[in-house]
Amino acid sequence: MTFSALIELRGVSKHYVMGDQVIAALDNINLTIGTNEYVAFIGSSGSGKSTMMHILGCLDAPTAGSYRLNGRDVSTLSDRELARTRNREIGFVFQNFSLLPRATALQNVMQPLVYRNMRLRERKERAREALARVGLENRASHLPNQLSGGQRQRVAVARALCSEPTLLIADEPTGNLDSATANEIMGLFDALHGEGHTLITHEPDIAAHCRRTVRLSDGSIVEDRLAA
Repeated sequence: MTFSALIELRGVSKHYVMGDQVIAALDNINLTIGTNEYVAFIGSSGSGKSTMMHILGCLDAPTAGSYRLNGRDVSTLSDRELARTRNREIGFVFQNFSLLPRATALQNVMQPLVYRNMRLRERKERAREALARVGLENRASHLPNQLSGGQRQRVAVARALCSEPTLLIADEPTGNLDSATANEIMGLFDALHGEGHTLITHEPDIAAHCRRTVRLSDGSIVEDRLAA
């Protein structure tokens, strides 16, 4: 199989100034992630995991170095261009679901498409398809408070998939779920990877499912390991 680079970090650093100190959250990171990889960033608190996720998700920009996503250098984009990139290239799944409480499951899944100049009929069709992919086609008209925690997280996954992103970023997606429901969501991520999606997370429980783990310490990569 030919390796195709989706993410390329070259000399990426992120520094924060705190008083008279400069804190290196990330320090000269060089990393390539290919399409259809399943990657977990691991490490202790303060190792740089969250900063890495923010940069990969185009929620923050590096202080130095370059970040190419799907062949495009996104490290120097304006805030408006970053927002457009997030909407079209990246699907996010958050720990707290981040669903609109007064919107139905279908309306929540449609939300990322509102900014795409897409007709309502097409938005609904794509949202229904995304709900079907996560097994919730019969819950389209339900509000979040009418759904279980696992179902709400499935709606969040469907919302991420609806925009047909290049990259899926899972920010502790099972943190608010019981163990049985968490296993269901991890099984869903395994299935999405099997369909060809590129997934990145920093949740320890999901790391065991990932094909590749990248360990960070003090803002540097200290281990990059593929599963046997």
